[in-house]
Amino acid sequence: MKTAILASLVAAAAAFAPAAKEDASNSALKMSFENELGAQAPLGFWDPLGMATSQEKFDRLRLVEIKHGRIAMVGVVGYLVTYAGIRFPGAEDIPAGFGAFDAVPPSVWAQVFFTILLMEGFNTDQIGGEFIGDFRNGALDFGWDSFDEATKLSKRAIELNQGRAAQMGLLGLMVHEKLGNVDILLPPSFISI
Repeated sequence: MKTAILASLVAAAAAFAPAAKEDASNSALKMSFENELGAQAPLGFWDPLGMATSQEKFDRLRLVEIKHGRIAMVGVVGYLVTYAGIRFPGAEDIPAGFGAFDAVPPSVWAQVFFTILLMEGFNTDQIGGEFIGDFRNGALDFGWDSFDEATKLSKRAIELNQGRAAQMGLLGLMVHEKLGNVDILLPPSFISI
């Protein structure tokens, strides 16, 4: 018993011990992304697995993060809309959430697959983009070119943070549905339109 108490005290004290010095190349590499878009308080640049070892890898991870965030934003809206009972004509009997996977016909899944394949084919490596995640391909602007650089940076940061929040929100909706308490999270009176 005394040994266990002593071991826990040593472990607690070790948590407050000064960290070992890293070699200069490793810490310089970690610090090179501290000023990137999305490195915000309270975490700053957060890469616990050390995956961003070069600018190319960081750019690829940022592109994937933006894509996943955009998909999650659409997913959260789609989940809430279908949970509210709104359906396309002809799809009134398809349930919301995970129940839709079995109810959607294979022909619709094929259309979804080929649509994603087509979109990924046209946006491969976001050729000609002004920044990472710019999929305009010179076609659509929606007034983006009329903004100053500070506004553009602010809007990109907002999108990145909303994408991060949507990823967590969609994960939360999925977990609550599997737990069977999504009705507590989204009561029908809250969703009624």
